[in-house]
Amino acid sequence: MKFFHSIRWRLQLWHGLLLVVVLTGFGFTAWRLQRATQLQRVDQELDRQVQVIFQGMRGPGGKPFGPPPRDGFRPHGAPGGPGEPGPNRNEEGPLGPREMELPKLDASLFVDEAGHTNYCVIWNRAGREMFRSHSAPPDVPCPEPAAGSRDARLRGSFRELFFYTPPGERFLIGRDVSDELAAMRRFAWLLASAGAVVLLLGLAGGWWVSTRALSPIEAISAAAVRISTGDLTQRIQTADTSSELGELARVLNGTFARLQASFDRQAQFTADASHELRTPVSVVLTQTQTALARERPAAEYRDSLAACQRAAQRMRRLTESLLTLARLDTGKDTGTREPCELDRLARDAAELLRPIAEEHKVALEVEAAPTRCEGNAEQLGQVVTNLVSNAICYNRPSGSVRVKVAAEPGAAVLTVSDTGQGIAPEDLPHLFERFYRADNSRNRRTGGGAGLGLAICKAIADAHHATLEVVSTQGQGSTFTLRIPITQAGK
Repeated sequence: MKFFHSIRWRLQLWHGLLLVVVLTGFGFTAWRLQRATQLQRVDQELDRQVQVIFQGMRGPGGKPFGPPPRDGFRPHGAPGGPGEPGPNRNEEGPLGPREMELPKLDASLFVDEAGHTNYCVIWNRAGREMFRSHSAPPDVPCPEPAAGSRDARLRGSFRELFFYTPPGERFLIGRDVSDELAAMRRFAWLLASAGAVVLLLGLAGGWWVSTRALSPIEAISAAAVRISTGDLTQRIQTADTSSELGELARVLNGTFARLQASFDRQAQFTADASHELRTPVSVVLTQTQTALARERPAAEYRDSLAACQRAAQRMRRLTESLLTLARLDTGKDTGTREPCELDRLARDAAELLRPIAEEHKVALEVEAAPTRCEGNAEQLGQVVTNLVSNAICYNRPSGSVRVKVAAEPGAAVLTVSDTGQGIAPEDLPHLFERFYRADNSRNRRTGGGAGLGLAICKAIADAHHATLEVVSTQGQGSTFTLRIPITQAGK
């Protein structure tokens, strides 16, 4: 059943069970304490009444019988005590019954200060009744002999207190405690009602707290369902952002945002790749269709094949760039990391591109101090080559490109500066995005004209835990800086 799998209902059941146990224990303890206090008060009243009754007892000749100690009759052998032969005792042989001679007792002696009517019954040590007050119930059982001198019992609605003498006489005093028992029942109902109210309030509060605490989970689940249907713009809306679940909601919102951005980039990447591949494919199809339409001279066939070759080379460069990016994205194209000389990589790239620089009438300068780093020499060489090639191709006539390599505290730094037209400020944040072109004429920046060269450079830098930054001023040129941490280089 779904009911038993709900976190809210599980919390509510445990919370309710805990409340019931606590309230039951508290109520039972309070009732027991109140009951013990009530009975103790009755026992104290009966104790005081015992003193009054014995003070009112008169023996033969009007001699006072005397009150007993608070814990029973006088000890055996004390003057006037139950163990001493005298005018108040009869003996029938050494083992025969010995009884108290009881005078007549006034009925007023059995009414306490609060107006309660008590009763009194006395038995001898053989269990034979010696005295019974008129107010005593007819079914008062004789208490069993006990080791102590005082005992109490609750018999139905009667509270009875009895004393034992050392010889064995039993003196019982009691009264009807129906009013006290009724008050205890009312107190029990009061405790039960209060406990029920507290339980209902606790359950309502627990439901409110659990609902408020688990609402972010419901929001997370609802957002995840909507996102799973393809709506990546959905986010988790939660008011409580300071709790652990609120923090989780923020983390998931960030994850969803990155997921959406990734899907958007993937969609844009696919569209751009399709656009870049469409042109060379169209060239190949057009040339082949033209060549096959009719017989042509050998020179025209060669021209068609040359056009197809150029289109195929462009597609090859594009597919190689895409493959390189895909491997870098998955981390599978990290290559072998080994110590390499960044200054030598810069000089090699400059020598390789110097003919292109001369063709564009661009002065190429290299200032490379001995600088060692650790990484994949082929990939780092590709970064240097792409940066220098861009600086040459997008420079102004008679401009210059300056390549500098130096070791700084904690990093090996490569700087490529040019005197070109620079990059617009609004284009700088997107410069390393794939297929991005900063100009409206769709001039091919890097990566074989597909706009992938700088994206590949950035991906290689990230794979080496390096940073690639650009600073540019329109009309004055651009400066690209590659900074490879020495910690990664294993200096």
